[in-house]
Amino acid sequence: MSAPNNSYDPVEVAALRPEEVARMRDHALEAIANARNLAQLKEVRLAHTGDRSPLALANREIGALPPSARADAGKRVGAARTEVAEALQQRQEELEAERDARVLVEESVDVTLPWGRRPQGARHPITTITERITDVFVAMGFEVAEGPEVEAEWYNFDALNIRPDHPSRTMQDSFYIAGGSEQASGMVLRTHTSPGQIRSLLQRELPVYVVVPGKTFRSDELDATHTPVFHQVEGLVVDEGITMAHLRGAIDAFVTEMFGADLRTRFRPSYFPFTEPSAEVDMQCFVCRGASVGDPTAACRTCSSEGWIEIGGCGVVNPRVLVACGVDTDRYSGWAFGLGVERTLMFAHGVEDMHDIVEGDVRFTQAFGMEI
Repeated sequence: MSAPNNSYDPVEVAALRPEEVARMRDHALEAIANARNLAQLKEVRLAHTGDRSPLALANREIGALPPSARADAGKRVGAARTEVAEALQQRQEELEAERDARVLVEESVDVTLPWGRRPQGARHPITTITERITDVFVAMGFEVAEGPEVEAEWYNFDALNIRPDHPSRTMQDSFYIAGGSEQASGMVLRTHTSPGQIRSLLQRELPVYVVVPGKTFRSDELDATHTPVFHQVEGLVVDEGITMAHLRGAIDAFVTEMFGADLRTRFRPSYFPFTEPSAEVDMQCFVCRGASVGDPTAACRTCSSEGWIEIGGCGVVNPRVLVACGVDTDRYSGWAFGLGVERTLMFAHGVEDMHDIVEGDVRFTQAFGMEI
C-alpha cells in the first residue's frame, strides 16, 4: 500500500499560490480605496468578501489539500481575508464620517432666525377634491345628500338587490357591528355610499337628483393602492323618461370640468346588483391623451400607456331597487354612478402611494394648500 502524499506542493493549486493570493488581496484593497461613497463600498464588500468572491473561492480549495499542506495555505488566505476585512472597516468609518460632516453642512439650520409660530395650515386634499366633485354636480342641479356611516344591513345590502349569499356580505369583506350577547346587531359599517340612494328615495319627493359624498369601509389591507377606509361620491337620478344617454352626458360633463376639455369617455359592460345594465366608466388619459399607446418612447406613468383611465362604475337603476323604495317603475326610471375620491386624487395629482393620503403627514397636505 502506498504512503500518503505528504509531499504535495500547495502551489500547484493556482488559486493558492502566494502571488495569486497577494494579487486578489491587492485588487480588493484597491477597490476599497477607490470607493467614493457607502453605496459603492457595499458593492465592493459583496464582490470581495461575499461567498463568490475570489478569496472565498480560494479558501474552499484548502480542503482539497493534504493535511501537511493545509496549514500554510490557510494562514496565507486567512491573512489576506483579514487584511481586506480591516480595510473595509476602516473605509466604512471614513465614509460615514464624511457623510455625517456633509449632512451637518447641507442641513444646517440657523436656530437664531425668527420663525412663524403659527405655520400656515392646509386642508386635506380628500376634502378639497370631494367638494370639487360635488360642486360639479350641484352646478347641474343636483342636491347633496348624506347618510350615517353605521348602516342597517337592509339599506346597505337588501334594498340594493345584494342577495344574502353575495360574497360582499361576508365578514371577510365587511365590518359588522356586534350586538348584545354575541348576537348580530344587523348593523354594518357602510361598504359604499349607495345606501344614500335608498334613503334619498324614501325621504324625498320624486323626481330625485342627488349626489352623496362620504366615507366607506371595507376589510382591505392598507397598501399602495388599497385602504380599509376610503371615500366615494355617489350620484342618483330618478325621474320620468330617464335613459342611459342622460347618464353619458352627465359623466362627460363631469370629466370635462374635472380634467379638461375634449377628453373622450367610454363605457365597458360590467355587473352591479343595483344597476341593470351596468358599465365601468373609462376616460381618455388626460396626460398623454392616448398618444403613448404602442409607443415605447412615450411611456405614460398615469395610464401605464394604455390610453384610458378607469374612474368608476355606473348604470341604469335596477327596477328591484326602485320597487324596494316604493317607486312606480312603470312611470319612473333612473341611473346611478359611483366614483372613488382617492382614485381621482391619485390620477389628478400623481399620488403613487395610498400611505401618503392616510398617514397624516402635514408635508403631504401642505403641498395642496388651502384651496377651497
